[in-house]
Amino acid sequence: MRVAIVTVSDSAAGGQREDRSGPAVAQMCEKLRWQVAATHVVADDLEALGALLIKLAGTVDLVLTTGGTGIGPRDITPEATVAVGERVVPGFGERMRAAGGANFAKAYLARQTAVVRGSTLIVNLPGSPKGAVESLDAVAELLPHAIEVLKGARHD
Repeated sequence: MRVAIVTVSDSAAGGQREDRSGPAVAQMCEKLRWQVAATHVVADDLEALGALLIKLAGTVDLVLTTGGTGIGPRDITPEATVAVGERVVPGFGERMRAAGGANFAKAYLARQTAVVRGSTLIVNLPGSPKGAVESLDAVAELLPHAIEVLKGARHD
């Protein structure tokens, strides 16, 4: 499975802090034997993120975003994701929040979602390295099957 990872962070994009979430997600993808085809860091900008998601769709099977899923004034990742998606897949966000919320009640404040654009699945992960990896772990077993179905396989 070919994956692109997009870190959404004003401070990481501006060079004020190191991106730790993107590399943590990439490490987990490699552990799962998924090919990380691209990594990007962008500011919390609705238009820029939307344009990048459109550009990546069709070039990879899966786009994983990390960051911008909270309720802060600059957190726009779910809005950008839904704006470029053709179909929303709410179960991914539900499963990630349930897994995180079992031990960390504030996980329910996260607004991560997932959409389909063409044959690409776009999934939002939280911005903290720990939250991103734990959320990916919560849905990792579902992702290969979802990609297969997007490419025409049956749900069996």
